[in-house]
Amino acid sequence: MTVKVIGAGLAGCEAAWQLANSGISVELYEMKPQKYTPAHKYKGYAELVCSNSLKAERLESAAGLLKEEMRRLGSLTMQAAQATKVSAGGALAVSREEFSDFVTKKITSHPNIKVICGEVTDIPDGYVVIATGPLTSDALSHSIQELVGQKYLYFHDAAAPIVTADSLDRSLVFEASRYDRGEADYLNCPMNKEEYLEFYNQLVAAESAPLHEFELEGSKDFKVYEGCMPIEVLARRGEDTMRFGPLKPVGLIDPRTGRRPYAVVQLRKENNEGTLYNLVGFQTNLRFGEQKRVFSLIPGLGEAEFVRYGVMHRNTYLNSPGILDRHFCLIEDRRIYFAGQMTGVEGYIESAASGIYAGMSLSRRLNGLSEITLPGNTMLGALSEYVEKGSPSGFQPMGSNMGILPELPERIRNKQEKYAAISQRALLSLDEALSRG
Repeated sequence: MTVKVIGAGLAGCEAAWQLANSGISVELYEMKPQKYTPAHKYKGYAELVCSNSLKAERLESAAGLLKEEMRRLGSLTMQAAQATKVSAGGALAVSREEFSDFVTKKITSHPNIKVICGEVTDIPDGYVVIATGPLTSDALSHSIQELVGQKYLYFHDAAAPIVTADSLDRSLVFEASRYDRGEADYLNCPMNKEEYLEFYNQLVAAESAPLHEFELEGSKDFKVYEGCMPIEVLARRGEDTMRFGPLKPVGLIDPRTGRRPYAVVQLRKENNEGTLYNLVGFQTNLRFGEQKRVFSLIPGLGEAEFVRYGVMHRNTYLNSPGILDRHFCLIEDRRIYFAGQMTGVEGYIESAASGIYAGMSLSRRLNGLSEITLPGNTMLGALSEYVEKGSPSGFQPMGSNMGILPELPERIRNKQEKYAAISQRALLSLDEALSRG
């Protein structure tokens, strides 16, 4: 039995590594060096394009927890990072070329992996893992679109910031739906005129993030998800434009004053547990530091913890809920798995982790073993659950963050102690799941 893995990025290499180490023969297809995406330049595999950082090391962080889970699952990425790391304070950073060379050597020297150079334009027969990333070629994107349906494949990502519920100032924020219709599904951040004008002036003057050349390609046809406009672009159309758009106060009464606010920023649940909220209508292309500075001016968000900043860029990804199961397998054709950012996870380690899970799940199936379902209180289990089920407000890519994990049964006020307890619970659950498997 041979499995074809398409793409030798982080996710593809991890999937191939899991399969090969379980005794499965792998054909790994990589179009470099014959052809490069506009973002990739180095000949090696697992190329880190935007940064050499794999985020925080400390276990009581979301990224640190995910990396420890990956180590326990036999991650090639973590082996490479350990061998090529450079000093970066509390983050795990690597020498990019040395990291890529390490992964490339491991992959090409594995007796169960055969690397085939060249672009794949159609989905092959047999078992396959598609891990071609956010810049999947047009030809293969077209084949994927035909497979899953046009409405289930997005080509641009426009996402609003997401904050944790327990970081909000509830003395300023109130629950309500407009005109009290239905349940109070929104949290509302009311502004008076002075607060609104200060926010407006800072927003229109804030610095946007530059678009890369590959994100400008085909910009004449650029259409963001659901046609959303960046909030800063909307604001620049006039002082009151936001007040007649996403910040309209109609149908809402501030219980502190008994009157309608001058403007209102609404927050909507990002998960069923209500631990995460997104800023409604706040798709943005501002620099991350500017988002933190300006959006913290919103009443109730002064100390907000941002688990994801708003983005607007080229990104090919699946509308995964209803398409993929939590093992990243295509529900309608169970010979096909996906891995990496195409599934709706976001970030280097998240992409690599999804490749581990997809490769592990497929290898167990082919070896006659039952799939291991990672518990939802592990970081990788929670990410895969998000891919499978999405969020009430619509599916957008998600990186690792503590907000997607279930709350502890006991309340711990100190954030670091709380996150440490969550991480210990996750690792215990992971070890138990692996021992049962």
